[in-house]
Amino acid sequence: MRKSSRIPNFRNLGIHLRVLLLHLCLLVLLTVYDGQSGVGASSWLNNLAQIGSQWLPPLLLIMGALTLVYPLMSRWPYPLGLAALFVLAMLMTGLLTAGYQRWVAPLTDAQYWQVMVLCVMDVLICLYYLDLLQRAYSPAIAEARLQALQARIRPHFLFNSLNAVLSLIRSQPQRAETALEDMAELFRVLMADNRDLVPLSQEIALCQQYLNIEKLRLDERLHCEWILESIPVDIMIPPLILQPLLENAVYHGIEPQQQGGVVQIEIKPSGNSLLLRISNPLPPASDKSAGNKMALKNIRERLRLHYDLEAQLRQYASDQRYIVEIVIPTRPMSEVVHG
Repeated sequence: MRKSSRIPNFRNLGIHLRVLLLHLCLLVLLTVYDGQSGVGASSWLNNLAQIGSQWLPPLLLIMGALTLVYPLMSRWPYPLGLAALFVLAMLMTGLLTAGYQRWVAPLTDAQYWQVMVLCVMDVLICLYYLDLLQRAYSPAIAEARLQALQARIRPHFLFNSLNAVLSLIRSQPQRAETALEDMAELFRVLMADNRDLVPLSQEIALCQQYLNIEKLRLDERLHCEWILESIPVDIMIPPLILQPLLENAVYHGIEPQQQGGVVQIEIKPSGNSLLLRISNPLPPASDKSAGNKMALKNIRERLRLHYDLEAQLRQYASDQRYIVEIVIPTRPMSEVVHG
């Protein structure tokens, strides 16, 4: 489930944005280098816009080509993949420059070779930066961070689950025993190696068991509504993504309400992504608790470790309900993990 190739993942949105940012920085340096003393800011911006309009279309075409061939290059040995990437970028730059010279504006030989030299510099700088970035997000470092984040989630789950069982021990010992059996099964899952992705069905089962425990404690005050559209059974997601959000939905949205409320869980495909939406009633205005900050921060960081910028997490209030949405790509993990 982990990315094994050192070739930058050109199907990852984060890689594209970083390359574009590096490209812009190089263009800024180029215009500063070519600028003359006494030139105003407006003139410099016009110069930057003119050069950018010439360089951006070829860059976008090259990035598009690398996106298409990445699945093939990622299976090659690292030196061969780098060589293919470099040759492809140089070949497309040469062809695009020749087309520009023929159909747009003539270029001198010096200008033509200047473009090729700048392309070489651009490719080398981007590859060096992306290689440094990948080393910073090496599997060992990422796994250590994931383990630390998972460790922070478990105590909250344990605390809330034990409170639910304790409330039943004297009044309903049989139900408390059943709840303890459910907890044993839950913690068998929780204590497993949760660094890799898990099947969506496993995460749903975990959430249903947790909600069953909370249902024992809150009884008719807690109602759960599941909206599950046709979802491929082999979809994999990061573990413990939904369950902490359900904890917050119960703690902040249901417990403060005397009449209780409905927690709605919706999971459905959304293009090439999977949409996970959890909503609960807004807590009363007198509720001074910190809300979902810890869970959201934890989940956002784990999503970043797994997917870089490919995943999204957003929260908002609508129609007197608090809503949290997570969007994650459904492509193979080898194609979406930080590259």
